[in-house]
Amino acid sequence: MRLADKVAIITGAGSGMGRASAIRFAQEGAKVVVADLDPKGGQETQDMVQAKGGEAVFVQADVTKEGDMENMVRTTIEKYAKLNILFNNAGYPQLTKPFETIGEEEYERIMNVNIKGIFLGSKYALPELKKAGNGVILNTASVAGLRPRAGSAAYAASKGAVITLTKVLANELGPFGIRVNAILPGPTETPMLPLFMDEYNDEVRNLIASDLPLGRLVSAEDIANTALFLASEEAAAITGVLLEVDSGLHIGRGKT
Repeated sequence: MRLADKVAIITGAGSGMGRASAIRFAQEGAKVVVADLDPKGGQETQDMVQAKGGEAVFVQADVTKEGDMENMVRTTIEKYAKLNILFNNAGYPQLTKPFETIGEEEYERIMNVNIKGIFLGSKYALPELKKAGNGVILNTASVAGLRPRAGSAAYAASKGAVITLTKVLANELGPFGIRVNAILPGPTETPMLPLFMDEYNDEVRNLIASDLPLGRLVSAEDIANTALFLASEEAAAITGVLLEVDSGLHIGRGKT
């Protein structure tokens, strides 16, 4: 098992990519702390992990709240006595819209979840990662952080900040044996995808998929498998990397 005896926190684990990663990590031997703001989703993920024979505990946490992040790490140590992996996965979408129509409250929510959440999670996890040695921090960014498109100003800016923070931390934490990498999903089939657009249905889904070189959307399991690789010793020499998992979006469109 690639994560045997490891303890991992995954934020935003109540659905989508976080849930798939929690299940995958547990299958590979990790004890998983399922962190999410939504108690229903978080508990469901814990139950799913345990139903498959894995070990997990749910901690309700708002990644934008310093006290919640501190409690998340403290609960992890109380339960499992160590922390090896932090997967900062929680994110918040932006409906595609003109820049001038983005409200201050919406902007702050996007920034707080997408970048402040990573700042706080990493801040409180870091002392424990240093103690454990050979720690791992994974951050969910987005292809939007490298190639922003019109109508995504706040979201793209937040993901660009994630990319920059990832590289800074990789530099700063390398001497402690801590690896820091970012996963950059493209269009991913999760409950969040419809929240980026006014209308989402099978026709729209198929149109998006057909316009990608691989002809399909990214799945939550694709992200989970990528996270597993980066969290494992197979990636022992990889840090500061931005790994695009996007069905080929970064090399251009498929049919157009």
